Order: sequence, then C-alpha cells, then structure tokens
Amino acid sequence: MSIQNCHNFRDFRRLAKRRLPAPLFHYIDGAADDEWTAQHNVQAFEQVCLIPNALADLSSLTISTKLLGRELSMPLFCSPTGMTRMFHPEGEYAVARAAEKAGTLYSLSTLSSVSIENIGKLTNTPKMFQIYIHKDRGLTQEFIERCKLAHFDALCLTVDTLVAGNRERDRRTGLMMPPHLTLKSLLSFALHPQWAWHYLRGEKFELANVVDRIKTGSDQSDLISVMDYVNSQFDRSVVWQDAEHIIQQWGKPFAIKGIMSVEDAKRAVSIGASAIMISNHGGRQLDGCVAPFDMLPRIADAVGGQVEIIIDGGVRRGSHVLKALALGANACSIGRAYLFPLAAGGQAGVERALTLLRHEIERDMILMGCASLSDLTPDKLLRL
Repeated sequence: MSIQNCHNFRDFRRLAKRRLPAPLFHYIDGAADDEWTAQHNVQAFEQVCLIPNALADLSSLTISTKLLGRELSMPLFCSPTGMTRMFHPEGEYAVARAAEKAGTLYSLSTLSSVSIENIGKLTNTPKMFQIYIHKDRGLTQEFIERCKLAHFDALCLTVDTLVAGNRERDRRTGLMMPPHLTLKSLLSFALHPQWAWHYLRGEKFELANVVDRIKTGSDQSDLISVMDYVNSQFDRSVVWQDAEHIIQQWGKPFAIKGIMSVEDAKRAVSIGASAIMISNHGGRQLDGCVAPFDMLPRIADAVGGQVEIIIDGGVRRGSHVLKALALGANACSIGRAYLFPLAAGGQAGVERALTLLRHEIERDMILMGCASLSDLTPDKLLRL
C-alpha cells in the first residue's frame, strides 16, 4: 500500500500503523484514560446533518479566508504537535513545506524537534508558534523575541496542559518519548528497521526550542521523558493576567488554545486575544470533556464576531469543516489528520492529505449550493 492508495483519514492511519513501531503509532492514536473524549470529538460531527440548497449559481467558488492576519487558501490548517520527527525523519520540516504548498498556516510547538529559527528560514508560509508557560518565566520572553526575529505571524498559548494527561496506552506499549528500547517495545522497533535506521543515523533528536534548558538525546542516563518534562517544568500558577501580559509583549495576532467554556471565551476577548481555539487537546488531557464541536454554538453566540474562532479536535473530513463554519467557526485545525500521513509518506503524505481535504471542502461546497464560506449558516444544518 502506498500513499497514492490513501483516500481518507482511515487509509492514512492504516498505512502509518504498518510503517511505525507500535509504541509510536499508539502515541499518535491514543488519548487519556478510557479515550472517550477522543472518540466523541469525531462522533460530535456525525450528530449533525448538512442541508443542501439547489440551483445556486456556482460558476465561481472561493474557499480562501483570512485568519490571524494572513490570507489562507482554505479554512483549515496544521495545529501544533510536538516531537514530529519521531514519526518521520523529515518531521516538522515536511509539515511546514506541505503547508506552504497548500497555502495554509503551519503551527510549531514549544516541544518541537526543530527550532523556531530553522522553521522561520524554511518557508514563507504563514507561521504560528505555540507557547507553554514554564516555571522559568524567562523562557516566555525568549520565545517571543525569537519568534519576532524569525518572522512568525502569530503566537498561540496552550492552556490545557498544566499536567500531562493519563496516557494509559503509552504505559501498556512501554513508550517513553523520546523513545528508547524497553522489553515491551524492543520487538516492535526491531520489526521496523527502516524507522530505527533513520532514528539512529539521522539528526540527533532533541526538544530543539528548550535544548539549552534540559538534557535530551540517545544517552539514556541523560534522558528525560516528555511527560516528566511537562509535569516538572510547566507552570501551574498561570492566570489570565499572564496571558494578557504576553499579548501586550507580542503585539501581533495571538490565539489561546484550550478554550472550552463560554466564560473563558469571554475572558479571552476581554484581554485582547485575536483568536480562540476551542480544543480539548484531541482528548489527550481531560477524558470525559465535552467535544469542541458541541461547544461551538454556545461560544459563537457569545463571542462570534469579536474574536476569530477555530475548532481543533475531531476534524477528519471536508464536511466537518463545513459544519464547523456553519455554526460560527472561522477555521478548523488538524493534528492526527496530518501526523498519520506524515508517518505514512513524509512530506508527500502530508501534501496528499491536505490536497484531499481541500478537494473535499470544494466539492462539498458545490454540493451544498454554497459559492462562498459566508453562505454556510446555521440553517444549513440539522441536529439529529
């Protein structure tokens, strides 16, 4: 099976499962506790139907949009994900290049395996950097200055990771990130020699944006797991005033990721956020949490038009994007939906996934009788 035989999320997931050592596949695929929230994020979209209109003039069609101060070719972009080079040696480089070809936004994580500076030099695509606030508050100021010098367009503060979620699947597979061999994982790594070869022979793996503050690498005596890093280094005393201070320091478009309530959405508006990302971290943090799509109508009613609204979580199809926009979102972002294509085929896999999603959005717009994104309104939906 090749990426040319992949036509949807399930196909890319299936191919990634073949190509990745099992612990790494399950790291992408898994979520917290019983993984109910991760499943419900997708199911929430399936509880709403589209209502098409006939005989609309569709001689011209546009799906481009403006988000965080930049023009995007479509209302869909790549959400920040950590340690992407674990899933393919091209990692963040591949995703950033694919986003540039697709004409959409690329988001780089604090816990990325490629530095702010390298991504800044790599592409001219719209770029956003995601910040976690550390106990070492000097890091936040350092991130802001580095992003300014690297010409990033926006910052994103993630607020739902004060402690690492309970990823039981990772415990069962014996995974540590960065990976190293354990009795549980040894056989799976041995059965994927191509991955092991690239990992051992390629550029040294490190958390590139914080490498000067921690020890990482292949030396197991110096190894710190990412979950241990989150639990020991992330600041649990962060409050709204801290976010407001960062917004003022940055002075450019700013998103807050992890907003899941109307109250928090209103607070984000009041401190000057440009956008909110309604997100539960893909179900990887609090299991039992409401789905972003289910919260969208309430939040859009409360702050729609005052701040850009992004849905992050459960997006698998172009029709999901249409449903989110009809309920008041400005755009959607994807994580697993590009990580599996990356693992399956590197940059070419991500390019194909983004192209397929773009074609789905365009085709579904035509089938809905909508010539522009503004034609997507709540009356185009029926909740089951």
